[in-house]
Amino acid sequence: MIKDIDKQLEIIKRGAVDIISEPELKAKLEQGIAKNRPLKIKAGFDPTAPDLHLGHTVLLRKLRQFQDCGHEVYFLIGDFTARIGDPTGRSLQRKVLNLEQVSQNAQTYKRQVGKILDLDKLKVVFNGQWFDEMKLADFLGIMMNITVQQIIQRDDFKKRTASGQEISMLEFMYPILQGYDSVKLEADVELGGTDQIFNLLVGRDMQKDFGQPQQVVITMPLLEGTDGVQKMSKSYDNYIGINESAGAMFGKIMSVSDEMMFKYYTLLTDENLAEMKAMHPKEAKLKLAETIVSQYHSPQAAKAERDNFERVFSGRELPEEMQEYKIPAEGRLLVDILTGAGLVKSKNEARRLIQQGGVTADGEAVAGEDAVINKECVLKVGKRRFLKLSRQ
Repeated sequence: MIKDIDKQLEIIKRGAVDIISEPELKAKLEQGIAKNRPLKIKAGFDPTAPDLHLGHTVLLRKLRQFQDCGHEVYFLIGDFTARIGDPTGRSLQRKVLNLEQVSQNAQTYKRQVGKILDLDKLKVVFNGQWFDEMKLADFLGIMMNITVQQIIQRDDFKKRTASGQEISMLEFMYPILQGYDSVKLEADVELGGTDQIFNLLVGRDMQKDFGQPQQVVITMPLLEGTDGVQKMSKSYDNYIGINESAGAMFGKIMSVSDEMMFKYYTLLTDENLAEMKAMHPKEAKLKLAETIVSQYHSPQAAKAERDNFERVFSGRELPEEMQEYKIPAEGRLLVDILTGAGLVKSKNEARRLIQQGGVTADGEAVAGEDAVINKECVLKVGKRRFLKLSRQ
């Protein structure tokens, strides 16, 4: 364990939004050092989707920092609560997953987090271990620890009530169940996104009711995606998956705005921020992309992608590797090529790109949304997408 409390606090506080409360955290760290007892750090993950993106890693990286400080990280997989669905930030009732879906996603999560966390030191727990076996009388006893008035104060519940949308009783119970997880683990610290603060504070209250020391709550910001507006999510198609190819990851990071770049530096790297801000913005962004790709692939892969990016976009050369798409001898509508190759989501988006001059064939702009491509060539779509056309 790192014995220097100020050093620990410096690491823990980087990028954090809320610490409730910092004096309590400092006292827990002092006690842990004095007794040579690592703190129990809890973070819960409902395996509602199989793949993780960089937005998820904000919390995972903070857990790794706690590991590096010498503390015990409890990676709680909500195999039980995922079957309810966390209502946080939802305007509609969330779809309930079955046990098989939850189990499959949970196994995928465990494999992916090894890219960030030290699995040899990680304690993975499932809340189904206690909830699946709980008797009804015990469950009702937990319900006594929070009031309806407290629950309906949640912003998302208030909005849904005001708009006449339904809230299921299962959703009401979710923060109570999450809070009870903290009781079972006797957590010293719980981490979550800023949208989770209500649930995390419920855990503090429940620990007090059960006669336990209250956990410190630490929230981390939600990471905006490549659009710089919405939080990173597959739903918004602005995500960077940690399982994506090195090339796709590098290119997507390079598309992030200069303003958003330093938030990525703060939350996704350990780089010295003052040094990064002193760089030219283009060099700083290349460094950001290379650093993140190194984390999830290798330094060699990151260097290769940087060289390729600079050759293509600075030297205006073609990339060494491109997606290939075959067309018939008579050719095919450009709109159908773009949608068929998956470069755009819809024909309307394809038409907009063509009208705006955003599609070139061998360097020449393609005019007209009804254009037919009947030759082998290289399409460039936008700034960073390439497609090699060949005959069937």
